[in-house]
Amino acid sequence: MNLERMQKLVSLIEKHGLVGMAFNPGPTLTYLTGLNFHLMERPTLLLITQTGSVAMVLPGLEKGKLSGESEVFRAFTYGDDPNTWPAAFKQASKWLNLHQGRVGVAPNRLRFLELNFLKAAMPGIEFVDGGQVIEGLRMAKDKDEIDKMKIAARIAQEALLATLKNVCAGMTEKTIANELIIQLLKGGSNPDMPFSPIVAIGENSANPHAVPTERPLHPGDILLIDWGAGFEGYFSDITRTFAFGDVDKELLRIGEIVLEANRAGRDAGKPGLDAGTVDRAARSVITDAGYGHAFIHRTGHGLGMEAHEPPYIFAENDMILTPGMTFTVEPGIYLPGKGGVRIEDDVVMTTSGIESLTDLPRAVRSIEELAG
Repeated sequence: MNLERMQKLVSLIEKHGLVGMAFNPGPTLTYLTGLNFHLMERPTLLLITQTGSVAMVLPGLEKGKLSGESEVFRAFTYGDDPNTWPAAFKQASKWLNLHQGRVGVAPNRLRFLELNFLKAAMPGIEFVDGGQVIEGLRMAKDKDEIDKMKIAARIAQEALLATLKNVCAGMTEKTIANELIIQLLKGGSNPDMPFSPIVAIGENSANPHAVPTERPLHPGDILLIDWGAGFEGYFSDITRTFAFGDVDKELLRIGEIVLEANRAGRDAGKPGLDAGTVDRAARSVITDAGYGHAFIHRTGHGLGMEAHEPPYIFAENDMILTPGMTFTVEPGIYLPGKGGVRIEDDVVMTTSGIESLTDLPRAVRSIEELAG
């Protein structure tokens, strides 16, 4: 258990007028405890009150993970018979003295399963969106977290370079994606990666979230790769676009525009400004070049223990940028039926501006040139 993080959470619980918070397996539970559990048919839940009392409801077979933590929180376990599960939740509720008030939950994490057990065990409790508490807890990264993200970025970049050395005509999107996964694992990435690599060739690169297919690589194709690595619970998320042979001149032109937009976004971020500033700076470059209609997503998203987390970088977001925030800057232009270009970097907000955690060459270049 990280006591400093737990104390910060208790302060945030009080600040937001809650009597407690509930977390099922996911990044925040791991952030607080250092423990990893996976979602399954058996419920697991961490409960923290405004007074700092901590309880965990979990299957008896998982109790061994709590070795050494017995003085920090109380465990309430159950067996394989589902009829015994409600009792563990009721015992935890009684021990924590949670009878009335508001308990926050992670709105995009807590499942119907755990919520029903909580409601049955705590009929006097109102369960509410605790997203602001989680933002206040995890959004500003400390030096150790940023260092882990730098390592995740380095692993990802080196894996891509190793992959590109093997890319040749006739390879399919799926084959390239599989080779990249192998290189990520060989390079030190945790098996838990932010997402499966996006490898999009030619016309498929006009789809921002393309899924790799059997589409083969031919001379004259654009190749877009969006990938990341995991290191000790923290992620990287990078996109680079390449030319294979002589590529259509318009695609090379939009590559130059996206490169300029990426630079403008990174230059615009300053502490004290709102997150929308970054989006507006990148978007204006693309709009002024006549391709505003083809930039069809926000400029970025927060990054850390999750591939997508606050802050979200869209024009209307008035959240103030503060040191320690980590996010992506990833403008793109997408031309249906023809192709697209996206250039994505991972960055951290410092006291003076944006520092990039990624440094792989950004311009649309030939595969051979970058792979050496």
